[in-house]
Amino acid sequence: MDLTKSKKMKKDRRKFIKKATGITVATSTASILPFNLFASGRTKPNETVKIGLIGCNKRGYNVLEQHLKIPNVHCAALCDIDENVLNEKSEHLTKNHGQKAKIYKDYRKLLEDKDIDAVIIGTPDHWHCLQTIHACQAGKDVYVEKPMANSIEECNLMVKAARKYNRVVEVGQQQRSSEVWNQVMDYIRTGKLGKLRRVNIWANFNYAVGAPKRPNASVPKGVDYDMWLGPAPNTPFNPSRYHGSWRFFWNYGGGLMTDWGVHLIDMAMWAGNLKGGPKTTLAYGDNLSYHDMDREAYDTMSVIYPNDDYIIQWEHTAGVQTGPYNHLYGVTFKGDNGTIFAHRGGWEINPEWDNQKKAFKIEKMDFKKGQQGHSLLPKDFISCIKTRKDPACTVEIGRDVALYAHIANIAVRTGNYQLNWDDSKNKFTNSKEANKYIKPIYRKPWELPKEV
Repeated sequence: MDLTKSKKMKKDRRKFIKKATGITVATSTASILPFNLFASGRTKPNETVKIGLIGCNKRGYNVLEQHLKIPNVHCAALCDIDENVLNEKSEHLTKNHGQKAKIYKDYRKLLEDKDIDAVIIGTPDHWHCLQTIHACQAGKDVYVEKPMANSIEECNLMVKAARKYNRVVEVGQQQRSSEVWNQVMDYIRTGKLGKLRRVNIWANFNYAVGAPKRPNASVPKGVDYDMWLGPAPNTPFNPSRYHGSWRFFWNYGGGLMTDWGVHLIDMAMWAGNLKGGPKTTLAYGDNLSYHDMDREAYDTMSVIYPNDDYIIQWEHTAGVQTGPYNHLYGVTFKGDNGTIFAHRGGWEINPEWDNQKKAFKIEKMDFKKGQQGHSLLPKDFISCIKTRKDPACTVEIGRDVALYAHIANIAVRTGNYQLNWDDSKNKFTNSKEANKYIKPIYRKPWELPKEV
């Protein structure tokens, strides 16, 4: 190609992007553009890593603060559709961390900032896909909160984007960096537990019943609700479906299955190094209690994943705070020689008795503790930004465990309580109805990319 012509084309593209991204989403599809047109090509930052936060309320800002504990990490930008949250977090950032960040209400404008090396995505689940893909196309590395996305196909596209643009994408399943869970996996791999036959998981939390039912209301001052909805269907504003409680409605999240499920089922998969989605899922769920609370996701669920080597079983009961081992959540790894009980605070071994030897088959171990992953996963992310190595929780790991959670929800939503999944063909083999849930329908003018 003629060099002069090539330079002119690049200049024209920059002008087009600048003009188009100034148009609001509500008025034009021209603002929804492939960010690879101006991808920076950056491979790794200088000594200081400059972070932009997209989605500043609660969890997103908490993840940012964990990053700011790491030397030479600077918050360069904050983005949120709620001016009230933006102002609050901007003031907190300056007061408590001594940093001044640029302010954005549209994440695409933040991604145009070539000084930003990486972004943290702390938005509701239905936004994760587009924001991650656009960030990769813009040459940014990404820390995206779990679950990786709100649908199966969105997860697939995010994997493709991360690999195509050679970006570090860390999914916020922090237990992958936790000392406790790494100790558990190291022990299982010694073989002392014997043949792993079953992993039982439970998660019981009061918050999972949702928020009290309330009527639709006016959009709060300072909130760009159309941007909050983004690709989700156009629905009236309701305070019970907004901050925090959005995760119990299918358009934005998947309830406890995708909130805690991806953390704990991930541990079950890690133990056997399982890859891909579950071949078979047996699931049942319903909303059986707390009918005065607003939610769509199920308050009570039981799920079985009969893998080739061992069984994974999940259960949750929202609105209660008790469970096995007198703990509201946890995981047990049951082998021939004993059972490991683990949660984020520590782990223990309960051995089986050998009647012939009149002794325990393995040594009993009381609770062993270690540093949690909330601060360790951000350290891993920053390290990988500099080394360009794969992070502790890759996009492939995030994708696979998200499928376990999504498929369980799909089974119950469709009434197909047994679903068979073909990972190579990305489809269910025994339910046309379930296949309708693989790919979301985006609200115009937003579009789910056909390619990344």
